[in-house]
Amino acid sequence: MESLRELYRIGRGPSSSHTMGPGRAAERFRAAFSEADSFQVTLYGSLAKTGRGHLTDVAVLEALEPTPTRVLFDAQTEGLPHPNTMELEAFRLGERLGFWRVMSVGGGKIEIEGQKEADPPQIYPLGTFSDIKEYCRERDMYLWQYVEQCEGPEIWDYLSGVWEAMKEAVYRGLRKGGELAGGLGVQRKAMYLNRQRHMDESRETRENRKVCAYAFAVSEENAGGGTIVTAPTCGACGVLPAVMLYKQEQQGFSDRQMLKGLAAAGVVGNVIKTNASISGAECGCQAEIGSACSMAAAGLAELFHMDLDQIEYAAEVAMEHHLGLTCDPIGGLVQIPCIERNAVAGMRAINALSLANFLTYTRKISFDMVVKTMYETGRDLFSKYRETSEGGLAKMYGSE
Repeated sequence: MESLRELYRIGRGPSSSHTMGPGRAAERFRAAFSEADSFQVTLYGSLAKTGRGHLTDVAVLEALEPTPTRVLFDAQTEGLPHPNTMELEAFRLGERLGFWRVMSVGGGKIEIEGQKEADPPQIYPLGTFSDIKEYCRERDMYLWQYVEQCEGPEIWDYLSGVWEAMKEAVYRGLRKGGELAGGLGVQRKAMYLNRQRHMDESRETRENRKVCAYAFAVSEENAGGGTIVTAPTCGACGVLPAVMLYKQEQQGFSDRQMLKGLAAAGVVGNVIKTNASISGAECGCQAEIGSACSMAAAGLAELFHMDLDQIEYAAEVAMEHHLGLTCDPIGGLVQIPCIERNAVAGMRAINALSLANFLTYTRKISFDMVVKTMYETGRDLFSKYRETSEGGLAKMYGSE
């Protein structure tokens, strides 16, 4: 498996696959053909169908500035190598200098057709949770110790930067009000949720309100094109920081302990990324929100010093009950239902933690099994439910 640096990426929203990936591809293309006097970029598949709402064209144009660039949206071409396919052309004096076909495969990662790039190094020799669990159990290791062993102690500096970026996204989001751009008239709600205490608020009600406020804060920052951390994607970036920050405030965990939780969550995210997908365009929202919920549940379980079986069960429950979740963003925007889903998944991660505390040793389903199931389910979903905005809520909204 790859380094956690490839999973946790600090960057601009609203989408790792539709904004960060295409922007990164355009930057590299411009560097490769710096003598060009014009560019043309054609977006296909999901990039074409929801690219305007995800600000794909904006990311591409900014990456290619100041060279004149034409962005085309082709939603009809089929037989694509990946749902997120784009083609980039460079011209000089009317003659084509260069051509790339690029796939944005999720989490900000890109693949260039015909170019065998050096893959990111495989830092982790083991790729399934069962193998990692067995390895750690034989050596009496925590998951965070396994991360340190594979990555080296310098990973803590990187995760420290990730944690600071996560917290800053929460704090910024809590301070902002107003309407998100895009035409849906969606109001930012994080500030309201954070401040409006119920008159007879119980401990449980407060937890629900605060976790949801934090998840809304990060997700609204993402929807507004702010800086967030992929965890594992932009669209699902609010789940992990919401639950982790709330539990730090509630329980008094140190920042060092939080980094250990992020490390454990990263192992779970890496297992999903390696054996299935974290791309909504490939496997629906179960691959994004479901994965984020699993990561959050595992991170919390590590914080509370649960054993490896309990961490696995928490992550498995979190994913199992997102199976089949469609990706149907209204108007192609990462707003409805995306923002609320981050809040709901945050609370579900906490529920998964509670179940793991009580029921771990009665379980029948392994985490690896549910990951394989998610991938198969995602590939079976109709394309209109995989980030194309052609079905589900995206289709029904405004039809009545």
